[in-house]
Amino acid sequence: MIALIFANSPWREAYETLSQTVVGPAYIGPVYIHLDLTLAKWAADGLLAIFFFTVGLELKHEFVAGSLRSPKQAGVPMLAAVGGMALPAIFYVVVVLTLGSSEALHGWAIPTATDIAFALAILAVFGKGLPVAIRTFLLTLAVVDDLLAIIIIAVFYTSEINGAWLGGSLVVIAVFAWYVRTRSPKWWILVPLFVIAWAFMHASGVHATIAGVLMGFAATARPIHGEHETRTHHYEHAVKPWSQGLALPVFAFFSAGVNLVDGGGPAEILGQPVVYAIVAGLVLGKLLGILGTTWLVTRVTPLRLAQGIGVRDLLPVAFLAGIGFTVSLLIAELSFEEGSEYTLGAKAAILIASVIAATLGALTLRWDAKQERGPDMNRDDLPDEVTTVIGDEEDRREH
Repeated sequence: MIALIFANSPWREAYETLSQTVVGPAYIGPVYIHLDLTLAKWAADGLLAIFFFTVGLELKHEFVAGSLRSPKQAGVPMLAAVGGMALPAIFYVVVVLTLGSSEALHGWAIPTATDIAFALAILAVFGKGLPVAIRTFLLTLAVVDDLLAIIIIAVFYTSEINGAWLGGSLVVIAVFAWYVRTRSPKWWILVPLFVIAWAFMHASGVHATIAGVLMGFAATARPIHGEHETRTHHYEHAVKPWSQGLALPVFAFFSAGVNLVDGGGPAEILGQPVVYAIVAGLVLGKLLGILGTTWLVTRVTPLRLAQGIGVRDLLPVAFLAGIGFTVSLLIAELSFEEGSEYTLGAKAAILIASVIAATLGALTLRWDAKQERGPDMNRDDLPDEVTTVIGDEEDRREH
């Protein structure tokens, strides 16, 4: 909100000047390292590496000890995540081609992403009284969504690759992985290793946030050296305040400042085909993709929803998956060149769609919580054994 106000205020030129201020060296001696970046780029390429490090930690935990450790249990939400990414991309492509903007096709991945933090936060606030299995379903779906988004960024939004810098980054990441598993790793050694691996990855041409994900994966998700706490949980607890308190807000400040005054006016910006394509993808594409895939999977395969989850519970989940804020904004910046006519429209569409999806998700959560629940919500012909609900589970986790 601050970014939107600043970018459309009489001081909007100061906002643009601040965003485009270049900081950092281009060379170290004769070696070109390409770290002369604008503050907006530092936020997207640098600070977001902290956020993606926490994503890597969460992914590692879920694969080893969490909701993704059993393919049978995670099968439905994992496949729902795939459907919930494919259909929004199809919606986007169809809309931009129908409206005659084929040059905007490079943004096809913008409406595929889900913002884990926002989605789970709204579920925690408005989903009290619902079975905790719904939270597990949404978490699994969002984690797989994040993993696929990372792969999309690495594969489709990477330009030329410098093998020497990439190899150097992977070597440093390997050293990080070894050191983070030692008995008493020190933060003042881990942080420089993280920065060096990030800098090498950035110089390689691969999006630098990938280094953050790989180093998050390097932490162990089971207790070692006689410890009672896993390293993934320990580092997530230590880094998350920096991620949520610094990295994400600063990134949002530089990315969400859509100038509607000088960009041709709200009518011109919001009338772009990419706006309709992204809103349709995040709100309708996610909804139909998740619900349709779940229906198909549970009809033609042995996979079933977890105990306590009914089809109606997936309506708010599908809406919440349409909140694409953080990763969608990042992909929007990667999709179009700086100053492109589509950039402002794409960012505005992400904000609009995220607000719509969050509102519909909150409303349908409250509606769902008021409905009477049957003894066999997932229709597997076995009575559900559900004793924990959202709210009770959060209190238990706090204690």
